[in-house]
Amino acid sequence: MALITCKHLALGYENTRVVEDLSFTVEQGDYLCIVGENGSGKSTLMKTLLGLRSPLSGQIVFGDGLHKNEIGYLPQQTPIQRDFPASVQEVVLSGCLNRCGLRPFYGKEEKALAARNMERLGITPIARRCYRELSGGQQQRVLLARALCATRKLLLLDEPVAGLDPKVTAELYELIAGLNRQDGITVIMISHDISAAVGYASHILHIGEGQRLFFGTAAAYAASGAGRMFAPCSQDFPKGGDPQ
Repeated sequence: MALITCKHLALGYENTRVVEDLSFTVEQGDYLCIVGENGSGKSTLMKTLLGLRSPLSGQIVFGDGLHKNEIGYLPQQTPIQRDFPASVQEVVLSGCLNRCGLRPFYGKEEKALAARNMERLGITPIARRCYRELSGGQQQRVLLARALCATRKLLLLDEPVAGLDPKVTAELYELIAGLNRQDGITVIMISHDISAAVGYASHILHIGEGQRLFFGTAAAYAASGAGRMFAPCSQDFPKGGDPQ
């Protein structure tokens, strides 16, 4: 059974529909990039997958025992969030809140999980530093470690490289690819960088003007009309594509 199955979704807000009749599936281990122009409904789709919005019509089915509170989420940051006055360790630990149940404190298991994820993301040396003093790239690693504390199965990432310089962007792309390919975590990422999306992702969902323009493998997208129009440089990113 697929990890997520979306059937004939209509998405929007305040009775305004931004996407109609959207259907696609996400299998365990997939790396799906959602692309499309501003206002096409990408963020609305992600909020709907998280349960923060209800679909106007259609159905979302979660499989493989996945629950909404087991999804790791890395949202776009606001200026206020970037100035959050907490330590790196405290921010990462906050990803364990759903694991604590009614306990008002973190136990050994949560602290060990946070430590493993900080090590995995290379931020252990800055564990005691204040989050708001970090660079943009460091902050994104912290938020990714926090998201990993919430899930062993699925990460939802909303423009995780927005505002980062090219070097840091490349490093973060490699980290995300490693979490998918080495750790087996399914990734759904919104991206405006279509060429990089084709290079790193296994599948592409392209939505625009209220409809799905394409859903399939990255290799098939690159060869499609939408892919040739929107990702003319995709051949420069050989890491992803159609998995063998």
